[in-house]
Amino acid sequence: MVTISPVSQKSAQIRFILNGEQTDVSFAPYKTLLEVLREDLNHTGTKHGCELGECGACAVLLDGKPVLSCLLLAVECNAREVETVEGLGANGTLHPLQDAFADLGAAQCGYCTPAILVTAKALLDQNPHPTRDQIREALSGNLCRCTGYLQIFEAVEAAVLEIASHSKST
Repeated sequence: MVTISPVSQKSAQIRFILNGEQTDVSFAPYKTLLEVLREDLNHTGTKHGCELGECGACAVLLDGKPVLSCLLLAVECNAREVETVEGLGANGTLHPLQDAFADLGAAQCGYCTPAILVTAKALLDQNPHPTRDQIREALSGNLCRCTGYLQIFEAVEAAVLEIASHSKST
């Protein structure tokens, strides 16, 4: 339940699932999800970019779907699930996407990488065997100034193969 102090309206509180863990947080009710993640919860993998919804650097998963956290008020996330780049790996192991990005040099400066990773994860959760065109379309809202995108697409394709080979061996 979202709680906003009626007298001062200086504080809001929500409970949501952040990277698989129930999380309670209090914050100023005007704050975006991006601000709450970075400033109140110290999840700094999600990046400030344009703060206009144009660059995609702030993308996180909300109930499994990519959203721009700079355009979403945090109070809208009550009782929902949010996944950031910090939640991709499990038990100290990187997600196959993270491995592939590192192995193939898909992250140069790395600023856009967290948002691209979570967006790619959402794609693979929805479609485990996307085509290059489907990958390009899914990532079209994430701008990168360094790589020219080819290495990013190749890394997503490599992760697809890794995930498929891992699922066959288990």
